[in-house]
Amino acid sequence: MSWKRSDATENFFGTEVKDPYRWLEDEEDPQTQEWTHVHRKLSDKYFSEGYDRDGEYNRLKQIWNYKKYFVPEKVNGQLFYQFNDGLQNQACLYMKWKAAQKLILDPVTLSEDGTTALIQTSVSKDGRYLAYSTAVHGSDWQQIRIKDLSTGQDLPEKIDWVKFTSIAWDADNRGFYYSRFPEKGTVEKKDENNFNKVYYHALHSFQNKDDLIYEHPEQKELLFTPIITEDHKYLCLNVNEGTASQNRFYCRPADEPDSPFIRLLDQQDAEYTFIGNTDSTLYFKTDLHAPKGRIISVNIEKPERENWREVIPEKEETLERVMVANGKFVAVYLDKAVHKISVYGLDGQFVNTIPLPAQGSLTGITASKDDREMFFGITTYLNPGIIYVYDMETENLQEWARSEPSFPAEDYKTEQVFYKSKDGTEISMFLTHKKDLMLTGQNRVLLYGYGGFNISVTPSFNPGIVRWLEQGGIYAVANLRGGGEYGEEWHKAGMLEKKQNVFDDFIAAAEWLINENYTKPEKLAIMGASNGGLLTAASMVQRPDLFGAVICRVPVIDMLRYHKFTIGRYWMPEYGDPEKDEQFSFLYRYSPLHNLSEGETYPPVLIATAESDDRVVPAHAKKFAAALKDIASSDSKAVLRLEAKAGHGLGKPTSKQIEEWADFYTFLNKELD
Repeated sequence: MSWKRSDATENFFGTEVKDPYRWLEDEEDPQTQEWTHVHRKLSDKYFSEGYDRDGEYNRLKQIWNYKKYFVPEKVNGQLFYQFNDGLQNQACLYMKWKAAQKLILDPVTLSEDGTTALIQTSVSKDGRYLAYSTAVHGSDWQQIRIKDLSTGQDLPEKIDWVKFTSIAWDADNRGFYYSRFPEKGTVEKKDENNFNKVYYHALHSFQNKDDLIYEHPEQKELLFTPIITEDHKYLCLNVNEGTASQNRFYCRPADEPDSPFIRLLDQQDAEYTFIGNTDSTLYFKTDLHAPKGRIISVNIEKPERENWREVIPEKEETLERVMVANGKFVAVYLDKAVHKISVYGLDGQFVNTIPLPAQGSLTGITASKDDREMFFGITTYLNPGIIYVYDMETENLQEWARSEPSFPAEDYKTEQVFYKSKDGTEISMFLTHKKDLMLTGQNRVLLYGYGGFNISVTPSFNPGIVRWLEQGGIYAVANLRGGGEYGEEWHKAGMLEKKQNVFDDFIAAAEWLINENYTKPEKLAIMGASNGGLLTAASMVQRPDLFGAVICRVPVIDMLRYHKFTIGRYWMPEYGDPEKDEQFSFLYRYSPLHNLSEGETYPPVLIATAESDDRVVPAHAKKFAAALKDIASSDSKAVLRLEAKAGHGLGKPTSKQIEEWADFYTFLNKELD
């Protein structure tokens, strides 16, 4: 079937750019719906023929069937934690008091198909009320409900139009602060993700009675995250502009609702992550004059910069997060993409290092200002996670819960290697495989990367990868520039006009694996999602000779129009603004949609998206698939996987994860073999 080509053309600073697939952006267009229907049928046919998909699905289901514990949080002497007994579509929320365990919330009861996910929980300080948010079909939009834990019943009110918010309870447990966007229909469609405002919700009242606490309509792009200090002395607002690392910070006395917010940090010149306070002294993790992070203190009564004090200076390792526990700083560092924990006094004096039982990543860490117990979890590429409880006074570390893997992890190993990128920069990469693996140059390799938004890619367990390993495959994860593994300089080296460095780093990883006799191009697959989907698409377009298969998940593809869809404008600090001359130039230079070559043979690519993705809209994937089928050689293969009742990945139920990975392996086994 032939499809129309739009004559849409835009002039960018003298450059005429055609957009023949723009009609695919309109989900209501009958031809878009027909095109989608046809490609869904083609996808179903592809996955059902020529390979034992059912065998993959059944084995993945076995691998996924293990107990999964999540790091608990202590509130008023009670522990709240999530747990999945194996194949539950969503983890359940439990409360533990002394030896008694009680089921608080089972998200599966919220929808028959398990596609309503529990996203956020916040317990009032007295432990009586649970505020929790849910999302349907993977959407970023959430709804907040409140459960009375003394009765087990939900209160009648519901809070809508929220995403990316916190839930900050007040001192008397009568309500909480949150942020929300305008109700749909009250603003133009293009502003549905603008005009974020902070509200206070009093329990036993409906949302239309909530008090407006703060707004800044003159800068409609700002996002607000309300915070109540642990001593309930201050109401604070973390203020962000999209995904920019730099932020602002406002505060006011919590018991003075009529007083204006003090714009304590308003320059937006660095990252300032609030840690905690001692009376009027507030502590922040910042990268101001310290790209790998340091801790400073700012006194609200003397906020001038000359009065700021450095508490813990920058170190060789990257300071990732800090919290206050038992009157001390607990600082989490990244050392070559592996986590370490150090403890300091509030005066900055070193106390001790907490010896971690495994070289891996923290899955979470919780503690309170005055409690001696701290909980944290550790995961690796081969271990789904062990949760520990640490006594801050005795320095005693004990195992609290363990998620046992459903495969013989002792038969595998992970090693970290280092290679040089195109410009000579050293990049780290983790390789996981069987211990007795022989390097023949014929090994199948799955190379994963992300490289953006200051997000660190550290060791983590994915049951989907186990299937790859047990079939003799190698799983490689590269720590590309653009991430946060080595601080803000590392991040800046892979953003805006330097984004090409990320693709160069990824391509260099592939070349190293080939040159070191791990694999060859025909046996090398690459995978990435979201910004990582952009990574895999750009790498494939730039080096089609280098890969045997490509899995491009929920990708950002059209770099000239990405900012026009849903929350795409949030990413402009990272990617750039195509409506600015100098930034258009570098975006156009690597945009995957605009750099496909006529008649080129590209490696087989699986483009996976979801119909409810309101973060990276499916139009990106659809336009890329259409362009490949139209422009590339007939020897190229592009499979579009469009998932129903799913979004960008948030809260995806277990059953859908297993289905997805079964399709991934069907694709890899068909194309690499």
